Amino acid sequence: MKFLLTSAGVKNAKIHQALVELLGKPIADCHALCIPTAHYGHPSGTATGAYRFVSGRRTPCPMVDLGWKSVGLLELTVLPHMARERWTAWVQNADILLADGGDAVFLAHWLRQSGLADLLPSLAGKTWMGLSAGSMAMTPRVGEAFVEMKPSITGDDKGLGLVGFSIFPHLDYPDFPENSMRHAERWAAGLGNPSYAIDDQTAIQVVDGRVNVVSEGRWRYFAG
Repeated sequence: MKFLLTSAGVKNAKIHQALVELLGKPIADCHALCIPTAHYGHPSGTATGAYRFVSGRRTPCPMVDLGWKSVGLLELTVLPHMARERWTAWVQNADILLADGGDAVFLAHWLRQSGLADLLPSLAGKTWMGLSAGSMAMTPRVGEAFVEMKPSITGDDKGLGLVGFSIFPHLDYPDFPENSMRHAERWAAGLGNPSYAIDDQTAIQVVDGRVNVVSEGRWRYFAG
């Protein structure tokens, strides 16, 4: 699978171009599924916030509102109660999965519980685009600082490990004073694996294990 791991969605022309390159065709020709699950796991998540993501209305993080040919809703918590062949057909017919922010560990848990985590590695040619926690869930570890639900639903800070690095999102975001570079350095030192700190104008593109940072802002790599 291909990945476009963002801090805040498609915030600039470079990230938009990276997305189109991954899709291999215009956005208007692509079918998307959006996944709001992580939003519900965050203590500050609201029904209104989840709707903003799903509808793409009045959101500062462009993803669902980019002009897709179609958009469907994939709520992971209901998938264990459905026939597997029913929802896997939806996933296999989509070009891209769009994952909201919230609690990354909560999202990773429900990706496993739903069975979608097992399916993702087989989705050759398809793209996963994450927003904040939707990106972090793909990594080996989130880091204790980004475990939003206390204690975490799994008792740890593990993501799926589908990419080989962790992500510190929203670097230098004005409303998050704890998201400074100094805090990113401390966070990275405790992980034991490579990581990136990225601001909202930055995304990380991963294809066949090759990593490309796409940015009109500020970012930093930590070797781990």
